[in-house]
Amino acid sequence: GGHSTLSHFQIARGMCGRADRCCVRLQLESSEVEPIVLQYINRLSDYLFVLVRYTGLLLQVDEIAWKPRIM
Repeated sequence: GGHSTLSHFQIARGMCGRADRCCVRLQLESSEVEPIVLQYINRLSDYLFVLVRYTGLLLQVDEIAWKPRIM
């Protein structure tokens, strides 16, 4: 549900998260990643999260609340 623009932003945010995890893994294995790279990717992910929220507000799209599974 929601809006296709928001979906695209969420996909980009997920890709940032994946890149962040790969960089952390690479840094742990070989220490070849500059700390600024990790900081940048993390901040980019944060920015995309806020962008999704703000764009949703501008587009007047209702947020879909996350509901945990009850076990």
